[in-house]
Amino acid sequence: MTIRIPQIALNDSRPFAELGLGTYKLTGDEGIASIRAGIDGGYRLLDTAVNYGNEREVGEAVRQSGIDRDEIIVTTKVPGRHHGYDEAIASGRASDETLGLGRIDLLLIHWPNPRVDKYVDTFRGMLALRDEGVVRSVGVSNFTEQMLARLIEETGVTPAVNQVELHPYFPQAALRAFHAEHGIRTESWSPLARRSELLGEPVIDDIAEGHGVTPSQVVLRWHVQIGSTPIPKSADPVRQRENADVFGFELAGDEVDAISELERGRLWDGDPNTHEEF
Repeated sequence: MTIRIPQIALNDSRPFAELGLGTYKLTGDEGIASIRAGIDGGYRLLDTAVNYGNEREVGEAVRQSGIDRDEIIVTTKVPGRHHGYDEAIASGRASDETLGLGRIDLLLIHWPNPRVDKYVDTFRGMLALRDEGVVRSVGVSNFTEQMLARLIEETGVTPAVNQVELHPYFPQAALRAFHAEHGIRTESWSPLARRSELLGEPVIDDIAEGHGVTPSQVVLRWHVQIGSTPIPKSADPVRQRENADVFGFELAGDEVDAISELERGRLWDGDPNTHEEF
């Protein structure tokens, strides 16, 4: 069974899926097979990064799938060690070559690394890649409202996407409001708050029972309804299809609110103002 995942338009008019497949730790031949299974199941948005070490596998899975290249949206990310104008250009070109798909659909700054203070120049380098046609859309990951505002002011370009930690324990309402105001698409990493007790929360279990779906499906539907694209990672084709099958039901407004009220804060050491990743 192939799930049809709806799409929205980014602020640059490029299409973007309402749910995607995370590929972190999907490496080697097993990783290719898992990513290929996701594509076969209906995923059209694939999320990778230089630091995941699996751009080759993502590219190979896309080629093996036989799906028209224009139907697939591949995201990768510039790591902290490649911050800077020239460095970002070289990084993007290297990723494009490793993927081997003719272009990068969405290129993100992986982390802002504010102590280094090169993310504005990095973004300018990514814009140059966009102008060259190496990249279609440019965005960021793990940026705060203040960082986004600076980027917009200094470059005159609003990022298409900001991919951040977001789940019911950390719904990021203020940041999402900023995104909505500026036309930035919110994207959620760790949308199911793995390694936490989220999926055992009674409120989520009750809502899942009422809709005849799983707790994971309830949480992923919550993401869709608050206007964020979740990118759950799974190597299991059955779980992949379950995660994607969230467009046949709708949560009531009070159910969305009840899930959002689980807020407790960031789960991991990923404060963009202090966390650095190279």
